[in-house]
Amino acid sequence: MEPSTNSKMPAKGVIYALLAAVLFGITTPFAKSLLVETQIQPLFLAGLFYLGSSIGLAVYLLATKLFRQANNGEASLQKADLGWLGGAILFGGIIAPALLMFGLSISRASSASLFLNLEGVFTALIAWLVFHENCDKRIFLGMVAVVSGGIVLSGAELDSSAASSNYSGLLLIAGACLGWAVDNNLTRKVSNANPVQITCIKGLFAGLVNVSLAIKFTTAALTAPGPIYIGAALLVGFLGYGVSLVLFVLALRHLGTARTGAYFALAPFVGALIAIVLVNEPITPSFMVASALMALGLWLHLSESHSHYHVHEATTHAHKHSHDEHHNHAHLHTSDIPPGKPHTHVHSHEPLAHSHAHFPDAHHRHKHF
Repeated sequence: MEPSTNSKMPAKGVIYALLAAVLFGITTPFAKSLLVETQIQPLFLAGLFYLGSSIGLAVYLLATKLFRQANNGEASLQKADLGWLGGAILFGGIIAPALLMFGLSISRASSASLFLNLEGVFTALIAWLVFHENCDKRIFLGMVAVVSGGIVLSGAELDSSAASSNYSGLLLIAGACLGWAVDNNLTRKVSNANPVQITCIKGLFAGLVNVSLAIKFTTAALTAPGPIYIGAALLVGFLGYGVSLVLFVLALRHLGTARTGAYFALAPFVGALIAIVLVNEPITPSFMVASALMALGLWLHLSESHSHYHVHEATTHAHKHSHDEHHNHAHLHTSDIPPGKPHTHVHSHEPLAHSHAHFPDAHHRHKHF
């Protein structure tokens, strides 16, 4: 086949990733506020966040079913997906949030937000080293710039008088980041399925397990917060853990794990901004330097153009798609699917060789030499 001249970049994936980062970034300072104001057990709060995610998304799924728009054209999870999803739930829905909540309970909100930069680093390293996702120099330098911004900010935090009480909390937060990095890479394996369904299931299991552990291992009687605080926790969880993860899964489809993780690494910066606003902390020179570094990293990623001659092997799978140069198959009942309308069904791809700008999405996970 002749090389394609298509140079369209996955702007939709970038938008998904940035929105996911913003929603998750605002979660950290609100979680810290709830921990301080209610003295709630950290595991219990993590459970409420995930239950809020699951409840909100379950309502959405029910609403789409009632209005005869089940799955919104998305493919349902398959049996082959359950192992990957189970691993993602274990690392990202149970271990990581528990470590984060314990870390937040003994750390400052701003420093905790900044150390969450490690999630992007761990995500990229696992994607590159374990799953062999492509990494070029521009992506690597962009990641270095973003992480350097986090180091500048976190370095200022660790030099403060309260730093000595932060080390154990920051180690716990680093462990949470590693758990989420494993989760991100495992979730990519099921990212073609309905992201709302994936997130709803993860939230349900993670919420129930964290709440159960909180009740089981709390020595004193568990003090439940008032209904207003419970409602606030459920809402924060729905937005910061539910909607954010749905957007993250959608971004994985378009950008791959490492690049999505890089954009998501901006979440701690958003959290730091919110924390500064809430407690009226001054904007310091280190904050300005970090802002410039993170802006540089974002620009390096946004301006990436990865194009080369590549080969698509024959494959059969199911996911939401519309017809393009990668989806030019025929339908038995073509009149049922208007041109350009996204739809889902099991379809096969014939071998294809061409050249165009692309990211490591569901159809471009080939090897590079």
